[in-house]
Amino acid sequence: MGQTTKPRMLVDADACPVREEVLRVAGRLGFEVVFVTNGSRPIRPPGVPWARIVMVTEGADKADDWIAEQATPIDVCLTADIPLAARCLEKRAFALNFKGHPWTENNIGSALAGRAMAQHLREMGMGGGPPPMAQADKSRFLNALDAMAQAALRRAREAAG
Repeated sequence: MGQTTKPRMLVDADACPVREEVLRVAGRLGFEVVFVTNGSRPIRPPGVPWARIVMVTEGADKADDWIAEQATPIDVCLTADIPLAARCLEKRAFALNFKGHPWTENNIGSALAGRAMAQHLREMGMGGGPPPMAQADKSRFLNALDAMAQAALRRAREAAG
């Protein structure tokens, strides 16, 4: 199963707009939270005993690499990065984006294809970035994170039992 028998939330922290929501759900359900950063943006220490920050060496994909290497089938990986979500799913971990959209084996392929198309359009000077985070996105995120965390807890109990 890997090095842990307790579910964790592995957070791609450099662009995470929902840190407080993650801490709230994790604290209620007893998850450890690991905020992973390459140091490109300052991150305030979480200030709670169940959360920590892992600072990886600088580099575009170093935080992604750390999360993908650490992910286990009972972890919830939180990221807006579609390739990282795909890597976490390959490890059988759960994956959720910051707007509450769960990544699954059924939707990750089309998401990767859409990402490639959007990147191509941007390179041609067309298109733009994603819309800003709205309150409805945070609500959807909280609901989806709670459901995914409950599923991770069930999976951990089944693996232990």
